[in-house]
Amino acid sequence: MGFFDKISAGLKKTRDSFMGRLGDIAAGFTKVDEEFFDELEETLIMADVGAGVTQRIMEELRHRVKRTGVADPQEVIGLLQEVIAGLLGEESPLCLETKPSVILVIGVNGVGKTTTIGKLSAYLKGEGKSVLLAAADTFRAAAADQLGIWADRAGVEMIRHDEGSDPAAVVFDAINAGKHRGADVILCDTAGRLHNKKNLMDELGKIARVIQRELPDSSLEVLLVLDATTGQNAIAQAKSFREAAGLTGIVLTKLDGTAKGGAVIAIRDELGVPIKFIGVGEGMEDLRPFVPAEFAAALFGKKEVGEEA
Repeated sequence: MGFFDKISAGLKKTRDSFMGRLGDIAAGFTKVDEEFFDELEETLIMADVGAGVTQRIMEELRHRVKRTGVADPQEVIGLLQEVIAGLLGEESPLCLETKPSVILVIGVNGVGKTTTIGKLSAYLKGEGKSVLLAAADTFRAAAADQLGIWADRAGVEMIRHDEGSDPAAVVFDAINAGKHRGADVILCDTAGRLHNKKNLMDELGKIARVIQRELPDSSLEVLLVLDATTGQNAIAQAKSFREAAGLTGIVLTKLDGTAKGGAVIAIRDELGVPIKFIGVGEGMEDLRPFVPAEFAAALFGKKEVGEEA
């Protein structure tokens, strides 16, 4: 299955809900008037795009309709896709310019963090990079065992300590091992934590200081894993983590399991943090780099703006 087809399949629940309603609106109106715009606005909110972002989308859409003179409701849907694609911004690949580079993965429990790390390891290895995992989630029972299963699947090495050990010490040892083994990327798991637990947030700071001390000039990505099925609730988590950990990117998982994939738009717009990867399935290959234009096209069931899939 090709890249677009995989993304499109992963967004099926959202697209069926979102585009089904847009199709009904386009078919039910013969002219573009305020009632038509109101229906579009309600559809965006129901897709969990968020009230503030929806308002900005609608303002831009009205502006484009006025500027272009479009009078066909179906053509307005095409303009809506263009507006959303523009809001999502440009693609933002991982910055891994040094050897080793470090990726620190954070998030609350249950978002698919460990699974994401395993899939990301496989992706990076497929890109020709040598990867070393740091099992720095030492609090959750059997967390390192679970990560070890993914390490075996991906064919990468892992550094671990006993349960209850200092997570920063695990990262320290992984950095030293990565230096000696010539690893391209050191990928660090961390304990799942609630965004409002200060002591656990402080621990992230300790890990970050170890990385900065041992690899002061290395490329560092701090990726927050969010569960797309939580919709707008994910934004509150992300804001707290952004303040505590200086996020460089977001990984949005479980997009295939929700009809509210519009949250992607709100997360990107409200946080100002790029989405680096999205999860659209259970397979090892189902963690995909986030390409905004591809996402917008798949959301609207089209391969390109104005082109049917």
